[in-house]
Amino acid sequence: MVTRNRATNLKELGAILGAMFDEEKRQEGLAIKLRPTDVVISPFGKSGTTWTQQIVHTLRTRGDTDFDDISRVVPWIETSPALGLDLDAEQKANPRAFKSHLSWDEMPRGGKYIIVIRDPGDALWSMFKFMEGWFVEPGSMSIDDFAPMHLKERHYFKHLMSWWPRRGDGDVLLMAFEHMKQDPEAAIRRIAAFIDVPLDDELLQITLNNCSIDFMLQHKDKFDDLLMRNRSEEIAGLPPGGDSAKVRKGAVGEHKKHLSADLQAQIAQAWAEEIIPSTGYVDYAAMIQALAEEG
Repeated sequence: MVTRNRATNLKELGAILGAMFDEEKRQEGLAIKLRPTDVVISPFGKSGTTWTQQIVHTLRTRGDTDFDDISRVVPWIETSPALGLDLDAEQKANPRAFKSHLSWDEMPRGGKYIIVIRDPGDALWSMFKFMEGWFVEPGSMSIDDFAPMHLKERHYFKHLMSWWPRRGDGDVLLMAFEHMKQDPEAAIRRIAAFIDVPLDDELLQITLNNCSIDFMLQHKDKFDDLLMRNRSEEIAGLPPGGDSAKVRKGAVGEHKKHLSADLQAQIAQAWAEEIIPSTGYVDYAAMIQALAEEG
């Protein structure tokens, strides 16, 4: 009998994730030929990706929910070849839409790009809770144990700094998760205009409803990474039935209740070294305040 276990430390987690992500197949995904109308949703992980996928899919289909996994109808560029999904295929509706977590440096060119940024502490806490119960055995690791995987290489900060200078480009829509939470109607209007979907009052109400936290929690099986969960059980030997739910509270500032002072200081130090020299923004709050003022 094959023993199936979730990770209890970073070494084990790294091995599981290494088995999950096939670099050759990833490169196949990156070879996609994007059309000028294609939309790629590419926030950093746990920064509003699934929510934005749902917004875009709802807008382009007037409310379609006939799917088992949002990433089947809005496929993930980096993983679709390994999952047997054809990135070049036509989709349920136009514009074609794709998910990604790529930085600008690796992103296939030729389409339109929606980037959502989020407070680095909240993104880290959300990633930890997402991993726990699927990849990580609950109770085996603390957030302080988990954090080095994401802070050591500073992937969050590099992703942010690859997209931030492009926010004024006509093919890039850069939004803040916090602003989307504060005013979802404004976010929907901006996304609809960016992807060239005419927005009438009925479609606005459908989108507000179908993209609300209540609706997505009621239908959370459509947003629980079914395709990747199946792969994790097949390829990485994880136990079946893991908690891969991607829709949680999405609270703003939640990390302050869970991250130690030392961990928050590490994030602040990374910000000071990676973000301040190029932008002058002393922290994330200052950055998104400037973003709001830019309109």
